[in-house]
Amino acid sequence: MLKFASNFQLQNPFEDQTMSTEYATTARQQAFLDTVEDTRHERNIINGLAPFLDEKAPADMLGLYSSNELVQLRVLKGTDRDLEKRMPVKVTRHYFELAKTSAPIRRIVKADPAETMDLAGSEDPGFQMDYSPVEGMLHKYEMGLLYVVSTCSAHCRFCYREELIARKEITRQDGTVAKKGMATIPEVTEFIKRFNSEVAANGGRHPTCGREKLREVLMSGGDPMVLNNSKIAAWLGALAEAGVESIRIGTKEMAFYPDRFDEAFVAMLDRFHETYPDVGLHIVVHFEHPDEFLAKDADGKYIHNDKGFLQWVPATGAAMQRLVSRGWLSVENQTPIMKGINDDPDALRILQREFKRAGGENHYFFCGRDIIAYRAFNAPIETVWKILNESQKGLSGVESHARLSITHYKGKTEVCAVTSEPIPGLKGSENGVVIFKIMRNSGSAKDKGKICIVGRNPEALWFDGYADRVLYDEAGLFDYSRVKSARVTHATSPTPSCR
Repeated sequence: MLKFASNFQLQNPFEDQTMSTEYATTARQQAFLDTVEDTRHERNIINGLAPFLDEKAPADMLGLYSSNELVQLRVLKGTDRDLEKRMPVKVTRHYFELAKTSAPIRRIVKADPAETMDLAGSEDPGFQMDYSPVEGMLHKYEMGLLYVVSTCSAHCRFCYREELIARKEITRQDGTVAKKGMATIPEVTEFIKRFNSEVAANGGRHPTCGREKLREVLMSGGDPMVLNNSKIAAWLGALAEAGVESIRIGTKEMAFYPDRFDEAFVAMLDRFHETYPDVGLHIVVHFEHPDEFLAKDADGKYIHNDKGFLQWVPATGAAMQRLVSRGWLSVENQTPIMKGINDDPDALRILQREFKRAGGENHYFFCGRDIIAYRAFNAPIETVWKILNESQKGLSGVESHARLSITHYKGKTEVCAVTSEPIPGLKGSENGVVIFKIMRNSGSAKDKGKICIVGRNPEALWFDGYADRVLYDEAGLFDYSRVKSARVTHATSPTPSCR
């Protein structure tokens, strides 16, 4: 196992500073908000297993689960292996229609008894709450991440934030036990302004953690796109007024319910861009498999037009075009490579090629995280590396930008290489090695670019699978000391702590 040492103090950085609970919009911000139109969306969501177990779901959707599967799921209800206790079940009508001809899509949203056979995993993957200066906000890297909502239109069974979606109580570094809270505009904007003023007063670097200004924010959750346009606009305007230079919206709604990206939504984005033209805006979508956006015929084969091009699902293609047609808005995809879903180089090759052709960018691929029950979903790290590399054969340089990341407590870490031959003179490399490199590091990113070399273990699903075969660890991945919490600081300092 990895070694962890705790090092923290129990002093609230805001103990002597009253955090405002009120928020006033500026005239510019209010003028933007007054233009926003909210539209009604009928996602036709089936929520939970009960509609299937009690045969209350629409007749054509009951076939999502076989009678044998329902028996197994019913037996587990109320036990320690209850599937819905681990992760709520949810699916939209649109996604169900795609699932009819796609086994990978069915695996993404169907509850499977195998999920709870082994419930090993971290209740707070990556010790994320160690980097939470205010509730609902993470400030681990140079950017901030916000939990603006705790649900999605449908739920991926492998969700990296199953503890948030399932509203589980987690043990925080100060020993308190509570559910993760949602971000609020007053607290978040006040923190950003205060942090950035301290950066400016210190010559461009924060006096505690050495970061530059907090200039980029990711709206996440859950899925921000389940909120109405007014609430999304409220966040966009507030962040822009707080001095944020770039805003990302992380969403899987393009797969679950593409009609959400309607004319009213993009009109709101247009008005935001007109009001705040210097603020960058990015939509980060999550397509795990090309079956989520490519049209199929009744036999489950992809549809080509008369020129041989693959066709998108009409609603998804229209949503994508509404976004990419705006040159000031980028659309990027990132996805984990999961067992039984997209651990297929041919599928990933199509995904990367077609997403780029549609005007998007391939951002990250991920190895699985150490969430609760991760062994039911994670493919071995070395297998994932080989799959991604095989998938990028035949892709052009612009189609194959995405790198493979695995999230360590220290930060995003690239799986750079897996070798098959021994390295002469290096004991432990007889079966080859895996080379990791830190891509993103907390605080001032002092360890960015450092590497770690381990002897191969083809069965390893996470870093602990290599703990007994570390050969060189400049990055310190296997001698990790837990940081002081972002909620604590020295008693004599009024400055928000950051790491």
